[in-house]
Amino acid sequence: MNTVASATLVAVALGFGLWAGWLIGRSRSLRPTARPETRRVPTLAELLQRTFRTTGSGLAVLSGSGEVVLHNRRAAELGVVRAGRPDPRAWAACRRVLDGSVQTDVVDLAPLDAGGPGRRPAAVVATVQGLGDGFTLVEAADMSESVRLEATRRDFVANVSHELKTPVGAVGLLAEAVLDSADDPETVHRFATKILRESTRLGALVTELIALSRLTGAEALPDLDTVEVDEVVTEALARARLSAEAAGIDITVDEPSGLEVAGDRTLLVTALSNLVENAIAYSPADASVSVSRRVEAGWVEIAVTDRGIGIAPEHQVRVFERFFRVDPARSRATGGTGLGLAIVKHVLANHGGEVRLWSRPGTGSTFTMRLPATGDTRRDRESAGASGRAGG
Repeated sequence: MNTVASATLVAVALGFGLWAGWLIGRSRSLRPTARPETRRVPTLAELLQRTFRTTGSGLAVLSGSGEVVLHNRRAAELGVVRAGRPDPRAWAACRRVLDGSVQTDVVDLAPLDAGGPGRRPAAVVATVQGLGDGFTLVEAADMSESVRLEATRRDFVANVSHELKTPVGAVGLLAEAVLDSADDPETVHRFATKILRESTRLGALVTELIALSRLTGAEALPDLDTVEVDEVVTEALARARLSAEAAGIDITVDEPSGLEVAGDRTLLVTALSNLVENAIAYSPADASVSVSRRVEAGWVEIAVTDRGIGIAPEHQVRVFERFFRVDPARSRATGGTGLGLAIVKHVLANHGGEVRLWSRPGTGSTFTMRLPATGDTRRDRESAGASGRAGG
């Protein structure tokens, strides 16, 4: 067979193969596709039952005779239903709705056994409304957090009023004394000095109240800059230098670390200077306060340690509360406002960090600011660790 004939046969075979492949593919594409498995659509009653079970409110349906027809787990957790029976106060509200006395009733279901084991939320409010045909719906909600916040707000307002009233009243009395002693320069100077001290205290209190109001409840800061930890330490110590010299306190600090964090430099300096000032205020004369920094498990830590009076265990959980003072007399003597540690707590929280406390009465205290380490800081520390291991 010559070359031309061979080429012709090859071309015919190739064309036939392509045509056959096209027919097979076409036949497959024309086959009816298998229908997907039909899923059963839940009924409206099933959807309502799912909603009833998963809602965050406590729901219970009661019959006209006081029987619990239906309830979810949350209703039992909130005390609407107890051992299969409705709470007497909830049932009394249901009877008022059934009698037509009211269309909707609201009842306070404060737990009867709030102090016992398995205690329920401290504040529960239930709304009762009729469903017709002798049935009622009880819908209960946990109001404990709202009650706690309201109590905190009342305490805060009361504390602010008290703290402001003290220096304002003192300034007024001292001003009257100055007027009465206008002919005695020495007395005028003494009272004027006290006026200046009280006005300074008042100004510091107002400034910290404004700072705290801006920080409280705020979310993590959206726009963070790269902040050098060494600069934060240097500036905070500069702010506290006069207080340390006046109290005879020696401040020691470790070597520069080169660490960086993401944050707001002004807020971080404020937080650290508050910790240093606090350490100075609660240290005896001629004692020392130390500031150190390190990286630990992905956190940059700045620790302030004093050798002062220490904090009793029962007070350690409260030291970050507004206006709480371990030693009120010492705080008044040093001009403290009772807001410094609260500001530290909120600054760290807004940076995605935290502040920790270690203390022992008679030994001293260590407050540690913990901030998330930046990617560069973690990589540098890991590289240093790897180099150290290789060298060893």
